[in-house]
Amino acid sequence: MTDLCAVTSAGDKVVLKDDVVCELKRNLRGELLSSSSDNYNEVRKVWNGMIDRRPALIARCAGAADVMTSVRFARKHDLLVCIRGGGHNVAGNAVKDGALMIDLSEMKSVRVDPMGQTVRAEPGVLGGDLDRETQVFGLATPTGVVSTTGIAGLTLGCGKGWLSSKYGFTIDNLVSADIVTADGELRVASATQNEDLLWALRGAGHNFGVVTSFEYQLHPVTTMLGGITLYPHDQAAEALKFYRDFSKDLPDEVTTGAGLVIMPDGTPATELAFCYAGDLEEGERILAPLRHFGSPIEDTVRPISYVDMQSMFDEVVPPGRMTYWKTGMTDHVSDEMIDLLIHYMGISPSPLTLIYIGEYHGASRRVGKTETAFYHRDLQYELLIEPIWTDPADSESNMRWASELYQAVEPYMTQGSYVNYLLDDDYDRIQAAYGENYDRLVTLKQKYDPTNFFRANQNIVPGV
Repeated sequence: MTDLCAVTSAGDKVVLKDDVVCELKRNLRGELLSSSSDNYNEVRKVWNGMIDRRPALIARCAGAADVMTSVRFARKHDLLVCIRGGGHNVAGNAVKDGALMIDLSEMKSVRVDPMGQTVRAEPGVLGGDLDRETQVFGLATPTGVVSTTGIAGLTLGCGKGWLSSKYGFTIDNLVSADIVTADGELRVASATQNEDLLWALRGAGHNFGVVTSFEYQLHPVTTMLGGITLYPHDQAAEALKFYRDFSKDLPDEVTTGAGLVIMPDGTPATELAFCYAGDLEEGERILAPLRHFGSPIEDTVRPISYVDMQSMFDEVVPPGRMTYWKTGMTDHVSDEMIDLLIHYMGISPSPLTLIYIGEYHGASRRVGKTETAFYHRDLQYELLIEPIWTDPADSESNMRWASELYQAVEPYMTQGSYVNYLLDDDYDRIQAAYGENYDRLVTLKQKYDPTNFFRANQNIVPGV
């Protein structure tokens, strides 16, 4: 441990003497790291390779007691706190310069109750970890579409995935949560305890504390029909327009997505992705028009396990690459928007770039817009502009490309957005992301975090 630890918090420099830091170390069951620790540089890495920040201290929490100790220590010494679960957030809010990082990545317990069809999981659990544990019992809960995504950040922002049209978003299946709030106390948020806090956690939870345990509702999930069809560039416009029209009226069992990608030979292509969670024969009948439209150059749709479905896109977005996202939501993908997406994909500065259109209907849209903090349930489609590159020298061109594309399609989008995709420079979009729920969230922030202690996030400023 170094003699002094200089920490920047709210613009003021706080110097922690060696004995103060050592006291924190003694009070933790987990490990405390500083910049001189051997594994410091590895632990501070997150999924987005653009993020290169240096926390002053990293508390590798082993349980809820360590989280409470860390929050109380940071309050006492006026330190900025950042929270790492799976470390998959594109904005990199898990890592802040000069902060105390509360690292939850080693809290990985999963306990399934097959009779009650619930599961309790700690915040270091990744989506793939949760799926493997629950699928042993033929059960699952909706999470994301990449198995390396952490359940904590995913859940607290909403959580959208292959089961969302059938069983709702992740937040719709969040039964309860144990959370350390800004006063350093451990609280339960459920339908019978701190109900207003549970409401806030369902979509704006990053702002209200450190969740140390999530309880989810589970559902029977067995073999499903899933995979992709791939179309050449000259069929891109037809494929996307057909997909848009077809996806307007689908049963709950189907969740779909569409993407623009670049093939290994450098030519753009259009990808349609499918998941049918129900009777396989019926799924074949329903998906047939999408699979047999035009002249696909590849069709991988087949009976597939839920675990394999969840990891289908893992290789496309491995950790360590650089990326800069722009995102929006709409209830209609216009012809003009499709033409713009195809044009810009053709001039992408990186062959790793993705443009993704996610589509959600069914159960996720039958929940009222004010029943959870997540608001924009009436918008069926989300757009994710995702340039990906490996050379830091290419950062400026890729960021400029993403920004220019978003500006071009913005007139065809709404002001709604999915907060888990927002970057630090999207700060002015946070209020719009929560719609008419925003004022209630401000009031609850004032109740549970009046000093804005938890602010390294898509921040909701407390009311006065």
